Amino acid sequence: MSSLSVYAHQEREREQRIRSKPVPKHIAIIMDGNRRWAKQHGLPSSVGHWRGADTLRNITEIGSRIGVETLTVYSFSTENWNRSPEEVKALMELFEQYLGRERSSMLKEGVRLGHIGNISELPESLQKTLFDVEKETSCGEKINLVLALNYGGRDEITRAVRSIAEKVKDGSVHPEEVSESLIAQHLDTAPFGFPELLIRTSGEMRISNFLLWQISYAELYVTRKLWPEFSKEEFFHAIEAYQERERRLGG
Repeated sequence: MSSLSVYAHQEREREQRIRSKPVPKHIAIIMDGNRRWAKQHGLPSSVGHWRGADTLRNITEIGSRIGVETLTVYSFSTENWNRSPEEVKALMELFEQYLGRERSSMLKEGVRLGHIGNISELPESLQKTLFDVEKETSCGEKINLVLALNYGGRDEITRAVRSIAEKVKDGSVHPEEVSESLIAQHLDTAPFGFPELLIRTSGEMRISNFLLWQISYAELYVTRKLWPEFSKEEFFHAIEAYQERERRLGG
């Protein structure tokens, strides 16, 4: 047996071991490090973003195969508008091109596209493409891929509170009915639930305004790997670390 065959056999066995234990049904990822990866390799930042898009496709495919039901990824934050107009424009074009490129693959692989965030501030053409692909993939049954676009945890909670306040004002909700459950129902993530595992790449030790309400009891996994170099190996490390922990959920 060749060394390549041995490696493939070991990978299959490892995947089977992972599947034999509880796999987090919902994983959130802060995909950090595209620009740093490009700079390290003497390439334009746009190349780093495209490599990051390829990584996302690979991780979505692997996640689907091992039983992950929802993958929520931090794609563009409310703070990212502070980047240069040129980079923001390039990112918007990348998102639109990515959706167009991945549309057929999502349909074939059973990926159901979703989004969180205030997308009304995104370019109209991107909004249309996003809605079109979401509609086309709505029957996907293998995995939800949720893009956080123009998303910020504080903004999400603010919008949820504002929505509830309007209902209190018109009398459809009474103040004493406001509960954690009601707030959760008004968050962008209501259709997808809360993540059990949050992965952050690039070694930064912060959550950067991502899913502030939802990750109260999520397990955290931080790797120094930059997102474009985040591999199946590292993804499996994260899941195995999750499986080794005792989830007491405050109990």
